[in-house]
Amino acid sequence: MQLVKSERKSAKIKMALQGCSGSGKTYSSLMLAFGITNNWSKIAVIDSESGSASLYSHLGAYNVLNLEGNFSPENYIEAIEICEKAGMELIIIDSISQAWDYLLDVHSNMPGNSFTAWGKITPRQNAFIQRILQSKCHVIATMRTKQDYVLSDKNGKMVPEKVGLKAQQRDGVEYEFTVVLDIDIKHIAVASKDRTGLFINLTEFKITPDTGKKILEWCNSGMTIDTVKELIQNAKTIEELTAIYHKYPEWYPLLTADFLNKKATIQAIDSSKPSINYQSNFINNGNNNAANTSQTNNN
Repeated sequence: MQLVKSERKSAKIKMALQGCSGSGKTYSSLMLAFGITNNWSKIAVIDSESGSASLYSHLGAYNVLNLEGNFSPENYIEAIEICEKAGMELIIIDSISQAWDYLLDVHSNMPGNSFTAWGKITPRQNAFIQRILQSKCHVIATMRTKQDYVLSDKNGKMVPEKVGLKAQQRDGVEYEFTVVLDIDIKHIAVASKDRTGLFINLTEFKITPDTGKKILEWCNSGMTIDTVKELIQNAKTIEELTAIYHKYPEWYPLLTADFLNKKATIQAIDSSKPSINYQSNFINNGNNNAANTSQTNNN
């Protein structure tokens, strides 16, 4: 356990777009994706919306992976892994609402205590969300929304009251994403969560490829792995190299070879250097011995 100075690293965006049917979530996701990658062939859409992703094939030659009715979290996870292995830079998951609907159906059909049953459902949901967050690709997830209600006391009666739209996903899932954009039926977006600071002064806006470019600039504004590699190569001592090693633990798997090679180089250089302290002591002792010898002879 070590206390280090805070520093933002280069990141892959993990964001969500939520809106009702017809709000343009798929199209907006594609606009963002192209702005981030500037290359349609590096974009993959995991489609659980009955082929809606292919409706915009005229925009460019992006890739589509249809889930074909199996909306289990494990199937989504497998789809993400396929996209990563294919060398995609950005994955659009359109949408993640079906995964939650799938789990709700499984839960409702489980025998026994409902509370106990959630103990088997929650780990599957958590594994899915964590797989999104840990992806080496940029990820844009879409979520359907529905009208949300609360029960209010009016004249002694509990009456349902509309309180706005709610994403069809597990409560609190929006907290997992860096950015969450809400899109209305007129295709106007507002940020309901924004850790980038890019949308603070934008009360509402249309999503375009330029929006994706701004997000990419934010992603690249932190420390990159290439910068860390340069720090490793410039390290002069084992102590300096060790400090760099402990500062960037998230990149251990990618930088292990660099660290080991540089360590070997430093050790080889150090072993070839004569010991300054040893030489100094040797010289001093030699002078003292010579002085003592001279004094003995004089006596």
